[in-house]
Amino acid sequence: MTRSKVAGWLLIVAGMLGGMPATAVTLQFHAWGGSAQVNDYLQWVAGQVEARHGITLKHVKLADTSDAVARVLAEKAAGNHDQGAVDLIWINGENFAAMQRNNLLLKNWVSDLPNFKLTNPAQNPAMTTDFGLPTRGQEAPWGKAALVFYYNQRYLSAPPQNVQALLSFAHTNPGRFTYPLPNDYLGISFLKYVLLALNADNPDLLYAPVNADSFAQVTRPLWAYLDKLHPVMWRQGDYMVRQASHLQQLMGSGELLLAFSFTAAEIPGAVTRYDLPETVRTYAMQEGSLANVHFVGISYNTAHPDAARQVVNFLLSPEAQARKQQLAVWGDETVLDLSLLPKAARQRFVSQSSHPAALPAGAINRLLPEPHSSWTDALREAWFERYGARW
Repeated sequence: MTRSKVAGWLLIVAGMLGGMPATAVTLQFHAWGGSAQVNDYLQWVAGQVEARHGITLKHVKLADTSDAVARVLAEKAAGNHDQGAVDLIWINGENFAAMQRNNLLLKNWVSDLPNFKLTNPAQNPAMTTDFGLPTRGQEAPWGKAALVFYYNQRYLSAPPQNVQALLSFAHTNPGRFTYPLPNDYLGISFLKYVLLALNADNPDLLYAPVNADSFAQVTRPLWAYLDKLHPVMWRQGDYMVRQASHLQQLMGSGELLLAFSFTAAEIPGAVTRYDLPETVRTYAMQEGSLANVHFVGISYNTAHPDAARQVVNFLLSPEAQARKQQLAVWGDETVLDLSLLPKAARQRFVSQSSHPAALPAGAINRLLPEPHSSWTDALREAWFERYGARW
């Protein structure tokens, strides 16, 4: 059987699974709610699974995914093992590690999804690895993201291209750059990006479980860097934003000249909505971009595991993945291996749209994988111990 015929068969089987009638149920999808584009996309998904399966999908908008993790953990402690309030959860990194460690996720279901095969997991280990941890069939890949920067070219013609240039920019333009507190996902991502950039010659320690010696060695240049950066940040570093969305607001008001995001497509989307000036442009640092795959998990105590699997299988369908990748919708890169799709399905991913504020094609010349998940909590705790007394 040829590769294209195999792909066609997979799509047929996936369609058969997707067309199976489901008992009318309501699922709670706990997912970050800080992006208008993400929220609109999930609204579209809800309409699709309602029409196709009779499943009512409600987006529970989160500011911090750990809140949903804590809820499942509390339910388990209370003995609620089959009527959980969190059916689906958008997770990765330390939140996945916490749920896996505490047995809070449904097990051994991902490989049974027909559309999961279209990610080509045997040849793409990123589909089964989350911040250095094997997923063990407890979460399904959903999309890819990378850290990008954006600036207002009306006032800044040559943005910094690496972390040392960023420090120089901050000193030359005091008060025009900042980053969120590291209990926000974007804030901790910035710290990890700087950490990787400053240890580019020897990153191996960052991909192994953290210990006291490796942490002290690797973070020494980070603290020296931040000690120089903080006094020249927005409001002299005496006040820091708490959420990623606040960065965009400060760019929109003109208080900042430079900011960053883990969702490249949200920048042109914000320009289109007039939340950002039309002179904003997106770019990637030349030394590389922190990148990861994000996943969807099903809680171990959901009352509707079959319906939850149907929703995830739809999220992995070529139709849903192609729509999510459209710049005007979300711009989130697909996790599917397009070479496995028939030609007609591949055509869904051919974009004809462009936007002056969008990240140029091929702009990211190097992906920096996320450090081992154990580094996240260690880094956050050390940051607050060192700098957090002010907040």
